[in-house]
Amino acid sequence: MSTLQNIKAILKDRQLAPSKRFGQNFLVNEQVVETILDRAAPQSDDTIVEFGVGLGSLTIPLARRVKRVIGIEIDSGIVRWHEEQNTLPPHVTLLHEDLLKTDFRALAAESGGKLKIIANLPYSISNPLIFKLIEQKEQMESAVLMLQKEVAERLVAKPSTKEYGVLSVLLGACASVEALLKVGPDQFHPRPKVDSLVVRIRFQPVPEAVRDVQGFSAPILKALVKGAFQQRRKTIVNALASAAVDGVVDKDVICAYLSAAGIGVTRRADQIGVREYIALSRAYTEK
Repeated sequence: MSTLQNIKAILKDRQLAPSKRFGQNFLVNEQVVETILDRAAPQSDDTIVEFGVGLGSLTIPLARRVKRVIGIEIDSGIVRWHEEQNTLPPHVTLLHEDLLKTDFRALAAESGGKLKIIANLPYSISNPLIFKLIEQKEQMESAVLMLQKEVAERLVAKPSTKEYGVLSVLLGACASVEALLKVGPDQFHPRPKVDSLVVRIRFQPVPEAVRDVQGFSAPILKALVKGAFQQRRKTIVNALASAAVDGVVDKDVICAYLSAAGIGVTRRADQIGVREYIALSRAYTEK
């Protein structure tokens, strides 16, 4: 079904149009869909949660490979079309919800365990959705996401690169991330103006790099990282003093925390690794 002609015909017949508000870009190449699923490698007994069902270009091939699919779709016109036309297999559960308001704890209970997610994610909600995944990491096992290439590159970025930032650190503190597949604009309708990149995020098992650095406050880590990168050109001590993380503005105190974490006071935000940020958050937590 995932051909440009079929998708255009469905949209015309139902008097639907790709929604800019919902960031809809429908996959139109069946081979790209199969390649994504090959790289994602879901197991036959999996329950997979799909974010953004759209016209089912990914949903239906995915359903052929797994025990159950729980699809979440915000567009009422598309949900109504699926329900009226009975387009989806019986083992696909379609939920009409806003992803940013979805209760992931309830969704994990519905799926029978930690969430395994596959999604062609609308660009407009990529950042807030990834932050939500991080905040509810206890409910997550893995997520294979199609993202705007620029956003995806931030997730896999290493220190001392321009892409390295808040999301790089916060996601790196709870998950491992790998790039799987680049997808060009011509594989979508309508065509986005940028390339896309499929990434795999593994929340379980906890990444080896941070497995032994527990005992820190996640809210303090988030505040530290955001404070540091808000003024990424400043030295870390000046950036954190300006940010007043956890109410701390005294540079001597901040220098002591940095020393305890093994971080030189003249380094900048983008020169500090994930483990070091975690160690710094622990120093703030234990003060």
